[in-house]
Amino acid sequence: MARIRVLVVDDHRIFAESLAAALAAEPDVDVAAAGSGPAALRCLERGAAEGRRFDVLLVDAELGAGPPGSAPARPVPDDGEGAVDGISLVAGVRRAQPALRTVVLAEKDDPHRAALALQAGASGWVAKDCSLQRLLAVVRGVLRDETHLPPALLTGVLRELTAARKHRTDSERLVESLTPREREVLRCMVAGLGRKAVAERLFLSPHTVRTHMQNVLGKLGVHSTLAAVALARRAGVGPAEPLPAASVVLAGDVVERGGQPA
Repeated sequence: MARIRVLVVDDHRIFAESLAAALAAEPDVDVAAAGSGPAALRCLERGAAEGRRFDVLLVDAELGAGPPGSAPARPVPDDGEGAVDGISLVAGVRRAQPALRTVVLAEKDDPHRAALALQAGASGWVAKDCSLQRLLAVVRGVLRDETHLPPALLTGVLRELTAARKHRTDSERLVESLTPREREVLRCMVAGLGRKAVAERLFLSPHTVRTHMQNVLGKLGVHSTLAAVALARRAGVGPAEPLPAASVVLAGDVVERGGQPA
């Protein structure tokens, strides 16, 4: 009998342990539990290193939310500790382990967050209070490449996805109005580079970069760098690639960062 490896990720320990215990009672399910996003990532990495990859990830939709007034969860773990929100965990896992199927567990129906979860790579959205039989059916279904949504959410999720697609199309059209040089500058902005760093990277004067940045904001119809970056990301614009760490090229000669000839 092929066994299904499931990882439950929920920062409510009692719920996570109870669900893990219920799933473990199934003859074809191996299950583990993690109490945070970083802990889940470590568990997934350990499983991959040992040749025992997980098949399905069950993630709390409100992972990392914490009590009212607490600090918000980070969208991306940068040091392996702290809170990571559920949707971002889904996206990160999708990039790192594309074969792993993810199902989001939610306390309430939320078409907007369900659409975000699907866009991030989730294969299902299930109520936390659903029956064990229903959850197992979803787990086995996503392993057959099925997508599972509660019928009551379907219309709302389709509406959200349609709106997001239109928003993306509008953003892409605005980005296409930029000149090649302005797109280079925009990619540098997405990478978080300031005016001086952009000038050095593109071999332009700071004044010229300032003009390009103003043109970018004007053509995109926004009033700040943050808004420009958000629109660029909706349009699928990635950050400028980092410069090689070992060397830079000057007048055809390779010179190390420390100033000594290569």
